[in-house]
Amino acid sequence: MIALKITNIKQFMNKFLVNDDFDSFLLEEAAISTYNTFTIDGHQNRAFYSTEEWEDRELRPYDFSMWKTVRPVCFDLIKGKHTPASFHFVLHLIPDYTAAVLQREECAVTPDQVKAFVLNIKYDGTGLTLVTGTAFHTFLMDKTPDELWDKTVRKFLDKKEIAYEKL
Repeated sequence: MIALKITNIKQFMNKFLVNDDFDSFLLEEAAISTYNTFTIDGHQNRAFYSTEEWEDRELRPYDFSMWKTVRPVCFDLIKGKHTPASFHFVLHLIPDYTAAVLQREECAVTPDQVKAFVLNIKYDGTGLTLVTGTAFHTFLMDKTPDELWDKTVRKFLDKKEIAYEKL
C-alpha cells in the first residue's frame, strides 16, 4: 500500500472525470460533498434487471458498475463554480487485468486469489491523495501482489502524465 499526493489537482480531475484515462476501473463506491452529500453504491442493482439480463455475463460482466458508465454522473455532481468540499472514490481495477499485473515479475500468487486491486481517491478540500490496496479471497503471507500493484499505479500515473509525490 502506498499513498500518493496529486500535485496538479485540476489536471488530475480532467483526466479522471472528463477523459477516459480511468476507464479500466470499476466503481465500488463514491461520496461527493458539494451543496449536498451524494453517495453512490457501485454494486449493480439486482432489482433493476430482468432475470435474463442479470444472468447474462456479457451484458453485466461485473458486480460493480464500470467507471466509464458512472463517470458522467459524478462529473455532473462535481462541476460548477464551487470546488467540492470533499469526495472519496473507491475503484477496483477491472478483474480482466489482474493477471497482467501479477505477470510483471515472478509472483506465486494466482489471479483467482486476488479479489481486487483497489485505488482510493480522496479529496479533503485542501489536497488530493491516492491510496492503493489489495484485497484477497483469503489471507496470504506473500506481499508481492501489493508491491506489483503499487508499481503498476505509479507507472499508470507516469504514462498518463499525472504529477504526484509519494507521501
